[in-house]
Amino acid sequence: MLVDTHAHIDDVKYDEDRDEMVVRAKEYGVTRIITMGDTMVSSSNAIKLAEKYDGVYAGAGVHPQEALSLMPGDYDTLAQWMTHPKVKVLGEIGLDYYYENASREKQQEIFIRQLDVARQMHMPVSIHDRDAHGDTMAILKKEGRGLTGSIHCFSGSYEMAKELLKMGWFLGVDGPLTFKNAAKLPEIIAKIPLERLLLETDSPYLAPVPKRGRRNEPAYVKYIAEKVAEVRGISFEEVASQTTQNAINVFNLD
Repeated sequence: MLVDTHAHIDDVKYDEDRDEMVVRAKEYGVTRIITMGDTMVSSSNAIKLAEKYDGVYAGAGVHPQEALSLMPGDYDTLAQWMTHPKVKVLGEIGLDYYYENASREKQQEIFIRQLDVARQMHMPVSIHDRDAHGDTMAILKKEGRGLTGSIHCFSGSYEMAKELLKMGWFLGVDGPLTFKNAAKLPEIIAKIPLERLLLETDSPYLAPVPKRGRRNEPAYVKYIAEKVAEVRGISFEEVASQTTQNAINVFNLD
């Protein structure tokens, strides 16, 4: 039994076989999928998909690359969406200094305001952090108090991981763990408590080995779980059981 805690199954890459893809995930033992919004439109689509499919839940939020698309009234809409029974997380939100489609100041502004919505609505969050470790940590220390959730596709140092764990956050591990150039990520995943790990695919992106280079999908979270078991020297069943329980606890899944 597995949970993919971060996917984007509203993506157009699934338009021709979305039903089959959801069925295939279940055949691979993936009992639950959280599909994340990254704009207001995709967040609305994520909620519709969660309503359509059993075992699919939604996240709603605006990604830092889409910061300029967010309008003042959208924060009220996000808050309202948080009351939907199948919306389990505010996300995907955060900072992205790799592309910088919006200024760093604007990204920080909408990140902080969305964290405030999560706090008011008592919701966990899913955080995107790309090339922005310092500012992400600074904002979480100041504006993220009392919040929890996942640091999506964790790419920081072991020192950063330890600090995040002390602050009550969980680390999301994705396809890059299986890559040959994974650098220090396997070592970090081997060290941190299994009780603080969440499995993700980020579908349709970042397909793990042996599917690297293809369209990713939630079924492939199995390969990430296998790699976690390998680097930790434990059984696949233990990884599946504990990370599923982690997901249920963090995101209040059925």
